[in-house]
Amino acid sequence: MSLNFAGISPHPPIIIPKIGSLDDLQKVGNTILAMKKLSSTFKNAEIDTLIVISPHMLVYPDKFSICGMKKLFGTFAQFDHPDIVFDYESDIDLAIEIDKKAKSEGIKTLLYNNDGEFFELDHGLMVPLYYLKQQQETAFKVLPIAYSNLDRAAHFSFGQIIRDVAKTYPGRVGILASGDLSHQLLQNNDGQEFDRKIVEDIKKSNVKNILYYEDEFIEAAGECGYRSILILLGVLDGIKAKMEILSYEGPFGVGYLVANYTLKES
Repeated sequence: MSLNFAGISPHPPIIIPKIGSLDDLQKVGNTILAMKKLSSTFKNAEIDTLIVISPHMLVYPDKFSICGMKKLFGTFAQFDHPDIVFDYESDIDLAIEIDKKAKSEGIKTLLYNNDGEFFELDHGLMVPLYYLKQQQETAFKVLPIAYSNLDRAAHFSFGQIIRDVAKTYPGRVGILASGDLSHQLLQNNDGQEFDRKIVEDIKKSNVKNILYYEDEFIEAAGECGYRSILILLGVLDGIKAKMEILSYEGPFGVGYLVANYTLKES
């Protein structure tokens, strides 16, 4: 099996030491410790290519977007730190195989290429990468993928397609679902209930429960991680995995979940 790493990560720039104040960093201390633990797991997995599902790429209503550009580049200039730089190569071969497999299964995808010099990384990609790369001694490729506005079944099926391609792909592949949970923790109880429920369902691997949340329940939570998680769950379908919640907290009214799946040969 070529799938060797799977996890869930939040993406608040405030957990980056140069961006968050000392007080902020103390408030998200559990998240930072969990990200460092996830980074250690990532290092041990010796990944060649990391697929990252980001909510902050261009989201299409009817298709999944797969980065088809070779060079990836980004900085935290938007957060007053252009000195924090991310420079990666994408895995074009893997992108092409996922795109081809999805289309053969009737799922619409776009192999995105804007004909520019590079693909610009967003903070949904860069925040997790900031931590995952810290302990790396060798370079790895990154394949950004965006979810869509298609239904939940399509997201789960798209994840299964990624899984099938990864299983036969030469090299060690990892997948990370980037996303924050409810953005409404301070405004209403719906956000708190959403986070409580999804964290518990993820912990217990209640995949069917997660797939069938009511639309109103999800919308009231104001989240940006649900569809990333659906794709991840599709990737993990049929794979023996031990899941671990590394941390959950929401000190600023947004839910931050860090989780790891230890994958086992099936």
